[in-house]
Amino acid sequence: MRVQQLVRTQCNVDPLISKSIHQCPPMRNNFKGDGNFGQKKQAADSGKNLLTHDTGDWTTDISRITVARRLHGGNLFARRPVRCVPLTPDHRRRRSLRCREHWNWKDNEWGRVLFTDESRFSLSSDSHRILIWRDRGSRKHPSNIIERDRYGGRDVLVWGGIMLGSRTDLHIFDAGSVNGTRYCNEILLPYVRLFRGAMGLQFLFMVDNAPCHRTVAAEQLLESEDIERMDCPARSPDLNPLEHVWDFLGRRLVARTLPPVTFRELRLALQYEWAAMPHQLIDTLILSMARHCETCLAVRGDHILN
Repeated sequence: MRVQQLVRTQCNVDPLISKSIHQCPPMRNNFKGDGNFGQKKQAADSGKNLLTHDTGDWTTDISRITVARRLHGGNLFARRPVRCVPLTPDHRRRRSLRCREHWNWKDNEWGRVLFTDESRFSLSSDSHRILIWRDRGSRKHPSNIIERDRYGGRDVLVWGGIMLGSRTDLHIFDAGSVNGTRYCNEILLPYVRLFRGAMGLQFLFMVDNAPCHRTVAAEQLLESEDIERMDCPARSPDLNPLEHVWDFLGRRLVARTLPPVTFRELRLALQYEWAAMPHQLIDTLILSMARHCETCLAVRGDHILN
C-alpha cells in the first residue's frame, strides 16, 4: 500500500497514522541516527517520505507517537491555521499598486501619516489565548467554564489614530450606527482637523473604505479643510498598523487581573489601556510599514504573514 501524500491538517492526519501502516521499509535511510532530518530545507519532503514507500518485503507497524516524533524532528508541528480575509485577483492587484507607491518611503514620510481605524470590543471574549489549569475529568466544572454568547454580545465601537510620536484619544461611540454625519461631527472635526492644523500641508490622513468614510458629507469636509487622504486598499488590515494596536488592546484586556464585566468597566478599561500603550510600540509598527510593502510586493499582493 502506498500513501500518496501527507495531509497537513490534524483531522486528516489522525486517520492515517491511527491505522497500522504495513509494508514500510526501515527508516534508517531517511533519517540520521539523531532522529533529525538531514537538511531543514527538505523537512517537508522528508515528512512526506515517512508515509510514502514502495511495497517491499518489509512489514512494520508505525505508531502515532513515532510519526509525531519524526515530524517534530523535521520542525513540523500541529498548529492552528492563520485566519485572513479572502483576496480576489483584483484585491491583490490593488494591494500591489499601493505598496509599489510607498515601498521606498523614508521614516519621515511615514511620520506624516495619521493611521486611523475602527474596531469592536465585546464583554463576551472569544479569545483563544485563555488557558486554564484543571484536573483531569473536570472539563465541565463551573469554575472551568467561560460563558460566551454565540451571536456576540454587548460591545463597543471605538476609533483611534496613531502617528509617529503621537496618537489621538480613543473615541468610543455611543450606541447606534455611525453614518456620515456622526463621523464628521465625532471624528473629522475634533480629531483629524486638529492634527491637520498641527502638521500643515504635509499631513496625510489614512482611512479605509468603510461606508461612513465615503459619504458626501465626509468628502466635502475633507476638501474644505484641505485634508489629503491616503486610501487603504480594500481587505487589507495587514497594511494598517492599527490592526496590531487593536490586537494589543485585546491582549491587555484579557490579561487584566479583573477583566471588565460591565459596559462601563469595558469603556474605562479600553481608555486606560489605550493611554498606557507604549509609544515605542506605535513607532515600531509605523516604521515597519516600508518592510510590509516590500513583503507584499514579494508575494504579489497576497497576505503578509508577520
